[in-house]
Amino acid sequence: QVQLVESGGGLVQAGGSLRLSCAASGGTFSRYAMGWFRQAPGKEREFVAAISWSGGNTLYADSVKGRFTISRDNAKNTVYLQMNSLKPEDTAVYYCAADQRLSAIATTPGYWGQGTQVTVSS
Repeated sequence: QVQLVESGGGLVQAGGSLRLSCAASGGTFSRYAMGWFRQAPGKEREFVAAISWSGGNTLYADSVKGRFTISRDNAKNTVYLQMNSLKPEDTAVYYCAADQRLSAIATTPGYWGQGTQVTVSS
């Protein structure tokens, strides 16, 4: 089983940038599609972005398209989420997710990290 640990969250002003990282261990990283989800207070967890095993395919929620970029480094067993032009509505706990099934990574991934808080002030 794969274990996921997120880092890079914090407090940033609107318009600023943050880069989240998710380090994976316990599995063959290149066999997992990876994703990011977020959950704001009082709201359900929602999909943010996903990337295929080799990084050749990416998918984004409409709310972050053009502002966020997902990438991965299979040599470092790490997936990233570069977040630019942040807005107060991006405030949430961000979760890293993994699944060997590309079809599941944006909906029901099998593995989750503990989450990292991102707060965007206005």
